[in-house]
Amino acid sequence: MVSEGCVVAKKQIPVIVVAGFLGSGKTTLLNHLLRNNDGVRIGVIVNDFGSVNIDSMMVAGQVDSMVSLSNGCLCCAVDVSDMDEMLNKLAHRQSGIDVIVIEASGLAEPRNMIRLVLGSENPSVVYGGLVVLVDGANFSTVRREHPELDQHVRLADLVVVNKIDSVPVAERERFTTEIRKLNPRAPMVETSHSRIDPALLFDTGEVTPPAPGDQLSLDELLRDGHDDDHEDGSCHHDHLHHRYESVDFASETPLDARALTHFLENQPSGVYRIKGFVNFEIPGYTGKFEIQSVGDHVRITPLRWKSGEPRTTQLVVIGTGMDSGAVGSALRACVREETVEPHPDAMLGLHRYTVGA
Repeated sequence: MVSEGCVVAKKQIPVIVVAGFLGSGKTTLLNHLLRNNDGVRIGVIVNDFGSVNIDSMMVAGQVDSMVSLSNGCLCCAVDVSDMDEMLNKLAHRQSGIDVIVIEASGLAEPRNMIRLVLGSENPSVVYGGLVVLVDGANFSTVRREHPELDQHVRLADLVVVNKIDSVPVAERERFTTEIRKLNPRAPMVETSHSRIDPALLFDTGEVTPPAPGDQLSLDELLRDGHDDDHEDGSCHHDHLHHRYESVDFASETPLDARALTHFLENQPSGVYRIKGFVNFEIPGYTGKFEIQSVGDHVRITPLRWKSGEPRTTQLVVIGTGMDSGAVGSALRACVREETVEPHPDAMLGLHRYTVGA
C-alpha cells in the first residue's frame, strides 16, 4: 500500500530518444530543438556530433551538456552501465539540464535504446518517449531496403513525417494512411526540415539565466547570436508549421481510480503526453498523485498535499491530431460519482505504474 507522504518527489529529467534511418532528418531536428527551446537547457547524447552545429563551442572550450560516442552504434556499443555513465555526466544536481535528447545512429535499434534508458539506475532521469522520423521523400525505398522500419514506427510515441513537401499533394493522404496503419495511436506530425514545436516534446518557458561565470550549455551557445535564420534571411522561430494541441482538465471531485487506469491504458489517438496531479481520496490513498505519461509509458508518484493546498485534480493532455473533445469527455468520465463508495482495491490497477508501490 502507498500511503500519503511516503515519497518525496525529486526533479527528474526526461530522456527523449530520437531515431530514424539515415537521411530522415534526426540531426536537423536536434539542431532545431537546440535553437528553438525557449530557454530550456538541453543535454545531448549523440553517436557523432560532427554534423551538429557546434562551432560556437569553440569560444568556450569544453561543454558539459554533450556526450559523444563516435566509435559505433550507440545501442550496440553500450550496456545499461555505459548508458548510466553518460547520463550521469548530464543528470546530476549541479547540471542545470532540463531535458536530455539521445540522437541514435541511423542504424540503431530503438527497442534497445528504450531498454537502456528504462534500465538506468540514475534517479534523476525518466524515460521521455521515442520520436521516430520518417523520410517522406524516400519512404517506400527505405521501407523496402529496411523492413524493420515498420517495427520502429510501431514502437514510436511520436511519429514525425519529415520532408512532407517532397510528397506530391495527391499522394499525401495515401502516404500518411499507410503510416497510420503501422501505428494508429501515436501522434503524427507532418513537417519539413524537421520543424516541430518543442513544446510537444518537453516543457518550455522562461528559465533563469546562468549566473555570471557559469558555463554556458550547448543550446545556449548555439542560440547566442542566432535566431535560427535561413540562408535566404527568413526566420521560422515564431512561425512553426505545426503547433501542438493541449487539453486542460480540472476536477474538485475525486477521480475514480479504475476509470483513470482505463483512460491511461487506452489513450485516445494523437495523445503524446499527460501530466499533472490527481486526487483519489481513497482510504489509504489520500495524498496527491503526480501523473507523468509519454505514450504508453506511465509513471505515478505519490506526494504530500501542501498545507492549505486545494485537493483538486489538475491534468494537461498534450498531443497533435487528437480529438480534443473526445479527450475531455474521457477525462470527465473519470470523475467519481458521489454515490460511489471508494475502496482501496480500486488502486490495484495503478500499482504497476506507481513509484514505491
